[in-house]
Amino acid sequence: MKEEKDKDKKCQLDQRYLRMAHIWAENSYCRRRKVGALVVKEKTIISDGYNGTPSGFENVCEDADGLTKSYVLHAEANAITKLARSTNSGEGATLYVTASPCIECAKLIIQAGICRVVYGEKYRLDDGIRLLRRAGVETELLEALQSEPTHADNNCEEKQ
Repeated sequence: MKEEKDKDKKCQLDQRYLRMAHIWAENSYCRRRKVGALVVKEKTIISDGYNGTPSGFENVCEDADGLTKSYVLHAEANAITKLARSTNSGEGATLYVTASPCIECAKLIIQAGICRVVYGEKYRLDDGIRLLRRAGVETELLEALQSEPTHADNNCEEKQ
């Protein structure tokens, strides 16, 4: 009974952090896709990020043809590099991200010591998720709910 209650509480926290990542994604200036990420350790948000251009660049992510510029940073990369500039460590943390990581971000996640990734939707390529799993990083697809979940609409069954 206690184990089931703990699992339900963990799931509710996962849903909340993932909803917060969706809200954080709204900060992105990208038109094609807005992605948000939070790094959480011991129930504390230690870093955040959204996709966009590097500091000092104009906040325009797409070129005249609507293609994403090559130097746009992914939400996960922004959160991890922000973490690297802080006094916090990603060792043992969970990354909440609105879309599953690409392979380049997966490499950063592994190197940052992040042990778990919860994502809200699948990216068109799954090589990032496959690399994370190969490295022993726990991955979980959890569709975020737009409102506070009730017991009836608990969406915490693991999806892959």
